[in-house]
Amino acid sequence: MPIVSNSSEVTLRHGTIDDVDTIHAALLKLGTHIGAHQEITSTPDDLRRYGFGEKPAFSTLIAEVGGEFAGLCLHFPIFSTWMGRPGVYVQDLFVEDRFRGRKIGQRLLRRVAAECRKDGGVYLRLSVDTDNEGAKAFYERLGIAWSSYEQTQKILGEAFFVFADAPENGDQE
Repeated sequence: MPIVSNSSEVTLRHGTIDDVDTIHAALLKLGTHIGAHQEITSTPDDLRRYGFGEKPAFSTLIAEVGGEFAGLCLHFPIFSTWMGRPGVYVQDLFVEDRFRGRKIGQRLLRRVAAECRKDGGVYLRLSVDTDNEGAKAFYERLGIAWSSYEQTQKILGEAFFVFADAPENGDQE
């Protein structure tokens, strides 16, 4: 059942497996927007398998205007050991250019936060591309502040496989 936002023309609903191609296309557009399209190696089949399979790794909330795709928020649950409470991590927030300025991104984030809170969550976390000044300003206007004590680090690809497959008593501590 669709979740209608404050505006009668914008509808928010949970993504389904039938939305996979649209979700993937939005991710490609997001990657292009931030100049990192070459970094996206996922396929629609990856999203089907890991988002809509037996153990979904993420959820999506989709915004539509007049039945037309307008944006999405891809997210998943997280847990803070410091707070001892659950939260939500927003992996991707995307709004089609022609629908910007209608507070669709804000509506998506508020709905995700409300659903998290309903499940006992107390925080929302996300990362912003370091060069995306527009996104940084948008999040700050919403009260989603930059964290001065955290830095994201990652290991991926072959380096990840070598690390994951190394014996536990290895000397990489």
